Amino acid sequence: MLRPLLKLRGLSLIAFSTLALLQTPAQAELTIEITGAGANRIPLAIAEFGGDAGVARVLTSVVRSDLERSGLFKLIDTTGAAMTESTTPGYADLKNRGADALAAGSIGPSGDGRQEARYRLYDVNKQSALAGAAFVASTPMLRAAGHRIADAIYEKLVGEPGIFSTRIAYVVKSGANRYELHIADADGQNAQAALKSREPIISPTWSPDGGRLAYVSFENKKPVVYVHSLASGQRIVVANFKGSNSAPAWSPDGRKLAVVLSKDGGSQIFIVNADGSGVQRLTASSGINTEPFYAADGQSIYFTSDRGGSPQIYRTGVSGGDAQRITFDGSYNVSPRISPDGKTLAFISRRESGFRLAVMDLGSKQVQILTDSSKDESPTFAPNGRMILIATEIGGRGVLSAVSIDGRIKQRLSIPAGDVREPAWAPFTN
Repeated sequence: MLRPLLKLRGLSLIAFSTLALLQTPAQAELTIEITGAGANRIPLAIAEFGGDAGVARVLTSVVRSDLERSGLFKLIDTTGAAMTESTTPGYADLKNRGADALAAGSIGPSGDGRQEARYRLYDVNKQSALAGAAFVASTPMLRAAGHRIADAIYEKLVGEPGIFSTRIAYVVKSGANRYELHIADADGQNAQAALKSREPIISPTWSPDGGRLAYVSFENKKPVVYVHSLASGQRIVVANFKGSNSAPAWSPDGRKLAVVLSKDGGSQIFIVNADGSGVQRLTASSGINTEPFYAADGQSIYFTSDRGGSPQIYRTGVSGGDAQRITFDGSYNVSPRISPDGKTLAFISRRESGFRLAVMDLGSKQVQILTDSSKDESPTFAPNGRMILIATEIGGRGVLSAVSIDGRIKQRLSIPAGDVREPAWAPFTN
């Protein structure tokens, strides 16, 4: 039998009591604690941005916090080294401080009532500029400008897109029966309560364009799958059949969803168009088949099944056919998630009487356990594939934990006044 967590996530016998995409500010925001860093960090100096002291301080803080939180940079003290993007850096001084790179900038009025944030990135050893840009934003959006600058610096120095401008969704439980679906910046700030309920909320999942969330609601006394537009607040019913309708997962092109239905008996995986039409059955085995997740190329689906006697991860083509077993190490492996590049499988594995995050290199089939916690669930990849966000439990309270795919960089995200569960990392958006 599957343990209660998998039954809950697979069959989704959970309800919303109230549904309204109000975009109201959340009562609490995530706080992030860095618990691990990369072995070879890039020494980076980030000078205080010039301009109005108040807004410049906010901008500098966002850029520094983003890059430090990544675990890939060692921030070098710039006290007493005043500079902006328009001044020539003191390369000798910066080199003596141990910096390999410098980011400097300023902020000022753009002429249309908004602010223009400018930055330049320098190679200290070569004494040359590497990159630079300007971002225009309203004063309330200064944090967003800071995230974009941090993304640009990260990409230039690391060679892959930064994720600081992305968003995450998660569920907060506070009190006996108060649940809120929050959407926040990747650093946990600017949280908005997208959904409020007196009943638990589970299985939120982002559409590939980042504009919609699919989820399961039990507001009509049965589990129903909805797709909700974040911009308009409108939603449509995707699956409302006899029995359970649960575990939605988007196809990479955003046109279809894999869902778990029990309308024909048992829990089986079906494919449905994003507007609720064209329902087609995918699996037909005995036992529970649940937690579908599309492969990055959209040609196959990974899922959890106990068809072999214990919960394991399988893969089948989007047109059906024989399923291939993927996990063999251990007697309990669930919740498959595929990295954006299609090369890595993240999942939850029972090890040493606990449930821990694991990753498998799909080429070599090598498995690595990334966490030392015991109640991990709901893995979700960052859109650049570098980090994995999970829900776990620390001191009897639900928190989120982020870990790099090599296990070296670790963060903990929590809200003092509530349990945090069900994370979903949004994709890159234009």
